Amino acid sequence: MSGLLDLLSSPMGKQLISGVAGQTGQSTDQTGSVLSMALPVLMGAMKKNASTPEGAQGLMNALSGKHDGGILDNLGGLFGGGVDQSVMDDGAGILKHVLGGKQPQVENALSSKSGMDAGTIGTILKVAAPLLMGYLGKQTRQNNVSDSNGIGDLLGGLMGGGQAANQQQSLIESFLDSDGDGSILDDVAAMALGGKKGGIGGLLGGLFGK
Repeated sequence: MSGLLDLLSSPMGKQLISGVAGQTGQSTDQTGSVLSMALPVLMGAMKKNASTPEGAQGLMNALSGKHDGGILDNLGGLFGGGVDQSVMDDGAGILKHVLGGKQPQVENALSSKSGMDAGTIGTILKVAAPLLMGYLGKQTRQNNVSDSNGIGDLLGGLMGGGQAANQQQSLIESFLDSDGDGSILDDVAAMALGGKKGGIGGLLGGLFGK
């Protein structure tokens, strides 16, 4: 998932991680680790939703309107005095739309993998969802994506493209469709880091070069 990993390891990504960490009172290491597992799952769920014409059009409408990427232009302001409740509410709405009834399962799986309580995971996801949508909005504009076919291709590209992305997508879909003991997150995270295994430690090593 080169696109997402590039985002998390970029200066903006580091600002995003430290801002989310500050919001939840968690360490940046733990927060970065949770985000590196959560973002591929959220994006995979968006890609699954965008596989129908209505779903793709709905996503396009959101990305050309409210989620055009403007939220990323002032991360300092966003995190400065704590994240605004309207952003959190927006995140809750996105999660409900994207994950549906699977949201508690995703939160519990991330909780069991990271050792962070599910409530804190929920907060991280609520902050991350509008930022991920903003990132997609920016990518949509930069790549001149204007129709529902293009949005699926864009999501696939950000998930690394090719066979690995397809494999990862089917992993994510099976997770979202299953009872979800969370074991799949190891595989998703490993694929997001270019095939590195090694759980949370390996994740952080890959993300932050430690």
